[in-house]
Amino acid sequence: MTTIRLTVDEMSYISLFESITGATAKDCVISENGTIIFVVKQGDMGLAIGKNGSNIKKLRNYLSKPVEIVEYSDKPKEFIKNILSPARLRNVEIIERPDGRKIAHVDVEPEDRGVAIGKNGKNILKARVLAKRHFAIDDVKIK
Repeated sequence: MTTIRLTVDEMSYISLFESITGATAKDCVISENGTIIFVVKQGDMGLAIGKNGSNIKKLRNYLSKPVEIVEYSDKPKEFIKNILSPARLRNVEIIERPDGRKIAHVDVEPEDRGVAIGKNGKNILKARVLAKRHFAIDDVKIK
C-alpha cells in the first residue's frame, strides 16, 4: 500500500462528501477534466450514492462539478474491477516486470470494451491514476 497525499482541496471535498453522505471516503482525486472521484470504504457504496442517487445529486449540485464514486478493495484486482464498473471484466492479471514495474492487464468482454475505456479514455485514465495511488501499479492495459 502506498502513502496517499491529499491536497487542501481534496481534504475539503472529503469533509463535504462525508457530511452529506455519511459514507467514509478513503481518497479523493480531482481529475484533469474536473471530475471529482471519491474512493469510499468497502461496503459504503450504497450509503455514498443514497436513495435513488440523492447524495450524488446533492454533491453535484453543491460542487457544480461531475462526481464519481469508486468502492475501495484491499485486493488490487477487485479494486480495478470496481473502478471499471459497469464494464464486465473477464479477468484482471497483475504482472511484475523484471524492471520492477507492475502492469495490470484487464480482459474485458468485447462488447464492454468501450465502456471500460470510456469517452476520450476517461475510465482507463481513472483506473491508471487510482491503481497507481493505491497499489503502485504503473499501468492498466485493456486487452
